[in-house]
Amino acid sequence: MSIESTRSMIAALASAGVLVLSLASLGGCDGAGTGSETAVSNSASSSASMPAADDPAKAVPAARPLQAQLEAKKADFIAKAPPERVALYEQGVRDVAESGVLTSAKKVGDRAPDFSLPDAKGDTVVLADLLAKGPVVITWYRGGWCPYCNLQLKAMQDRLPDFERLGATVVAISPEKPDESLSTAEKDALAFLVLSDHGNAVADRYGVRYKLPGAILEQFNKGFGLDKHNDDDSGTLPLAATYVLDRDGVIRWAFVSADYRERAEPGDVVAAIEAVVR
Repeated sequence: MSIESTRSMIAALASAGVLVLSLASLGGCDGAGTGSETAVSNSASSSASMPAADDPAKAVPAARPLQAQLEAKKADFIAKAPPERVALYEQGVRDVAESGVLTSAKKVGDRAPDFSLPDAKGDTVVLADLLAKGPVVITWYRGGWCPYCNLQLKAMQDRLPDFERLGATVVAISPEKPDESLSTAEKDALAFLVLSDHGNAVADRYGVRYKLPGAILEQFNKGFGLDKHNDDDSGTLPLAATYVLDRDGVIRWAFVSADYRERAEPGDVVAAIEAVVR
């Protein structure tokens, strides 16, 4: 990407309420302009830029396939769902953004807390062990019941050869029980680690756990039994968050959004890892 193209992208993100920073700008990275960046999205006003129900998904560059899929899914939901349900979820996004949770999330330059979590088969995975092998990508998702999460997981799977080429380990974390995580991994044919974070305990340590608004929590519990699905009645979920850690466990790139329909583009994650291993 040219410098002018990069500047145009940053300007567009800024106008949309997305903060883009580099680790170099924070004084923690060798070589400015390497692409190690963090995007922290405050989605309180995201509904204003949402495509109309009868419009196609907003134009997205071909190099950002996940973004195009997410926009299409969002437009399809708005077109088909009852207006009151659309309004409920829009208000939910605003409530989460206004809760202040984004300010508590770990940021670029922070040291990532270590953790030990069970994978989909019940084996314990320790972050420190993964870091001993190379960079680590941690991405949170709400659960296999979330269509936006499934799009994200499949997109990460599509770029897995690039992650492996760079020596990076990909870890996806959700509050689902291990058997539910296994179902998600099998359904989406995932070849990377899928971990179970009961009660969002690790998500809380990373500052990306939030309390579902009451009306939405009630709908989720009645609709598909979220509390039973996760074996947890805390009423919490993780933000849409993705972190790239270097081998020292320092966060070198981050994407954190209060809007569950926004996810880190895998191509951006690959670029961040390339900057880390360079």
